[in-house]
Amino acid sequence: MTKRSIAWLTTRFGVLTVLFATIILSGLAFAFSPAQPEAGPADGLPAGAQSTRVTELADRFASGRSESAVLVYERADAALTDADQSALAEVSTKLENAGRDGGSAKIGEAGKPVLSEDGQAALVVIQLPDGLDSDAQHAVVDQIRETLHATDLPAGLTVQVTGGAAIGRDISAAFEGADVTLLIATAVVVAVLLLITYRSPILWIVPLTVIGLGDQVVAKLLPWIARIVGERTDASVSGIVSVLVFGAGTDYALLLISRYREELRRTESRQEAMTRAWRAAAPAITASAGTVVLALLTLLAAVLTSNRTLGVSAAVGVIVALLFGLFVLPAAVVALPRGVFWPKVPAVGSADPTETGWWSRVARGVGKRPGAVLAVALGVLVLFSAGLLKLDVGLSQTEQFRTKVESIVAQEALARHFPAGAAQPAQVIVDSAQADQTDAALRKVAGVAAVLPAEKSVDGSLTQFGVQLTDDSGTTAADRTIKNLRAAVPDALVGGAPAADFDKREANLRDDRVIVPLVLIVVLFVLLALLRSLLAPVLLLVTVVISYAASLGAATVLLKTGFDMPALDAGVPLLSFLFLVALGVDYNIFLVTRARDEAILRGSTRAGMLRGLAATGGVITSAGILLAAVFAVLGVLPVIVLTQIGVVVGVGVLVDTLLVRTVVVPALALLLGERFWWPARPVSGKPEMSEEEKALAHVD
Repeated sequence: MTKRSIAWLTTRFGVLTVLFATIILSGLAFAFSPAQPEAGPADGLPAGAQSTRVTELADRFASGRSESAVLVYERADAALTDADQSALAEVSTKLENAGRDGGSAKIGEAGKPVLSEDGQAALVVIQLPDGLDSDAQHAVVDQIRETLHATDLPAGLTVQVTGGAAIGRDISAAFEGADVTLLIATAVVVAVLLLITYRSPILWIVPLTVIGLGDQVVAKLLPWIARIVGERTDASVSGIVSVLVFGAGTDYALLLISRYREELRRTESRQEAMTRAWRAAAPAITASAGTVVLALLTLLAAVLTSNRTLGVSAAVGVIVALLFGLFVLPAAVVALPRGVFWPKVPAVGSADPTETGWWSRVARGVGKRPGAVLAVALGVLVLFSAGLLKLDVGLSQTEQFRTKVESIVAQEALARHFPAGAAQPAQVIVDSAQADQTDAALRKVAGVAAVLPAEKSVDGSLTQFGVQLTDDSGTTAADRTIKNLRAAVPDALVGGAPAADFDKREANLRDDRVIVPLVLIVVLFVLLALLRSLLAPVLLLVTVVISYAASLGAATVLLKTGFDMPALDAGVPLLSFLFLVALGVDYNIFLVTRARDEAILRGSTRAGMLRGLAATGGVITSAGILLAAVFAVLGVLPVIVLTQIGVVVGVGVLVDTLLVRTVVVPALALLLGERFWWPARPVSGKPEMSEEEKALAHVD
């Protein structure tokens, strides 16, 4: 944003113009929001990967893109009896009749039962009809389960449903009602923390209402984003974006209202106080939001389509939070009397609590011995970072849920008696001329349990093999088998669920290598432009990276010991890094811009940093605790990846606001003095300070 545009925005006409534009655009979003586009077959898969190409070729085969459901029968303590096997045949007949005779969903043909070698289990594969969308596919799985539950089985015999269709249904069920649950939980957390922060029974309602309205506007914009990006914004995306909108919007509200409260002690006019507060806070808020938006948009360079979709969606969410925080919120707050702050109504001429409060004492403590304080803080960060030694990345399919859903329980039962990969075989497609040698090569690969009968494409030019792996999809052993398959048949394409999981992890690793440097470069350039110096931006960026390492290490230990999670999902490190770096820089921008302004006013970097810490300490810490709590709300959903993102970001925000921003950055500035701003020289001259200012700056 240029100086001219900032100057225009600070005028009353500029603020009102953007306010009216925001209201009009919000109304249009509510009025014309389209439906989400249908999920595409390659949604979520990395562009150009072998698994993606196999999915795209599926229409050339008679089986099409149809998913399968696998019935797993098990008798835990003995071999299946004749009565058990008769029950299997009865269930298959019931399922076929349910699909033909008025059932709510058409069910595909059930295959013949396959007995395990130990005789204690059997599986039946049901190939679902081709061409079903996700809702119709879920209805088929529900119909299968309803039929099974209504069937009386011999005592001791259990049956459960797994396979790609059943796992997809359970993932969808985990998000059913999630938007409402997440919204209520987030709103309650924000309301409680705002009530504690403001200690007013009225004031908290205003920012919560404004931010909640902004969140709903974003929800109406997500279908548009899905149509533009080309992939639907599912419940996981909307959940993360909603949390980000509430977190960022509340941060901006806390900073603006804090400055407004300060100005109400200096002037009788609410309008004048808000104008001054807005002009003081808007540049830092805009710079912070701009940093987050630009960092999120680096995900456009990702090869994983879900990362690109999340990046654009989250960026739009932050922009809406910025508009509502800077234009709708001020109008709502200034329209209310001073009594909205009751019982602590700021009176003209009353003492500023930042000069005598707890954070002024923290500032004095840091100012007395910055070197010792910095050494202790860095020691704590190094200790937290040691948790990285326990970091493992990669979860199998059976580790995707915090609770045991039916498809995962069935998958575990299947793995006890059959090859773990039997429910979701890999798919290998090759030119029909090479079918025989490919078949022979596949059978020799370590980790392959069985090669299923070949299927030719409709035109006969391609041949497809189903390959059952000995290990469950998503495990290290299954990934190794996929690599070996591709090496053994270099002229073929290897896809299917195990290959898709492997390709997603490889795509995440590639995105890590590309996105992480991009985020750091973007953040550095924003800090250079904002602070107009070199050393301070570099130091701030280093502190944020150190904070991320410490946060990831501490969160890893917490997830393993407190949540019994063996590893992080492959997408968690990148998304956590993105959120923590962007949001961590947010708080540093709030602190350092205030410190620079105070340094210019007081003629000393030392006095300016201590005053900046005292003035922003309360509001930034409140914002950090609130943001950490909001991200922790992701844990209400039973999907492990969202829980992990919530924990890592929550821990990271607390580490950043309570340690890095409170201790490390101020101590660095105090030790470097005026060199902190090198090569800029914002402090020119040293005007005489008042006794209160000298006390705050610890100056004799």
